[in-house]
Amino acid sequence: MSQLFVVHPSHPQPRLMKQAAQLLQEGGILAVPTDSSYALVAGLDDRLAAQALRKLRGLDDRHHLTVLCRDLAAISQFARVDNAQFRLLKLATPGPWTFILDASREVPRRVSHPSRKTIGVRVPNHPVTLALLDYADGPLLSTTLIPEGEEHPLNDPADIRERYEHRLSGVLDAGACALEPTTVIDLTGDTPQIVRLGLGDPALLGLSHG
Repeated sequence: MSQLFVVHPSHPQPRLMKQAAQLLQEGGILAVPTDSSYALVAGLDDRLAAQALRKLRGLDDRHHLTVLCRDLAAISQFARVDNAQFRLLKLATPGPWTFILDASREVPRRVSHPSRKTIGVRVPNHPVTLALLDYADGPLLSTTLIPEGEEHPLNDPADIRERYEHRLSGVLDAGACALEPTTVIDLTGDTPQIVRLGLGDPALLGLSHG
C-alpha cells in the first residue's frame, strides 16, 4: 500500500520530503503535485522504475518521459541548448512548460525518444516538487498523471491513492492543483512548434498558437 505524505503546499516538511526521496532511491514511484497537475515521478537512473512508470500510464517507448530539473543548469546536462533556445527557456522556467530538445550523449537511451534522440525537459514551479528534487539530489523522470484510457489528469490526492494504492510507493498530498497538463513545445526544428497546448500560454513566450 502506498504511503500518504500530507505536506504543506508552500513549506513542505523536510522530514517528509526526505522520506519520500528515500522511496525514490529504493526504486519507488511517487505521485506528486506540480504547477500544472499531479505527476508520476521515478529515479532518473532506475531502469525498472522507468519501465513501471510507462506501464502504469500505458505508454510505449515512443512516448517521451519528461526529465524534471531543478533549474536551467540541470537541463544543460541532458540536452543540447543553443543561445536562442536558452533565452526561451530562461523566460519560461520555472513554469508549466515541457520542452523537447536534442538529447545530449549523457542521456540514458531509455529516456530519449528511440528514433529522434530527443528528450522532454521541464522545470516545475511548485515548492513541493522543487523540494523533492533537492532531497532526491538530482533530476527525476516524470509523466503527467493521466489514467490509462482517459484524457484528463488527476488532481485529487485521495482519488490518486485510492486508484493506485498498490502500484505507487507514495502520494505527496499538498491539496488539489491545476487540472491542465503542461504546454509542450518542440525546440528541435528551425522554429518552436507547439505540440500540446496546456496551462502555459505561448503568448507569454512570444509564440503564436493560432
